[in-house]
Amino acid sequence: MLSNIGFPGLILILVLALIIFGPKKLPEIGRSLGESLREFKKSTKGIMDDSEDNNTKK
Repeated sequence: MLSNIGFPGLILILVLALIIFGPKKLPEIGRSLGESLREFKKSTKGIMDDSEDNNTKK
């Protein structure tokens, strides 16, 4: 789904986000989104490590 956006579509989304949220709020939104993704990756990595440990114990 997201692979069909392309470069012009990405620029359009960024411009709309800038218009809607404003230049002062946009860095805060990006920072919070990055932290959320980092936490999600860390938690899924922990789940994958746990499942690998359970598979080797059997």
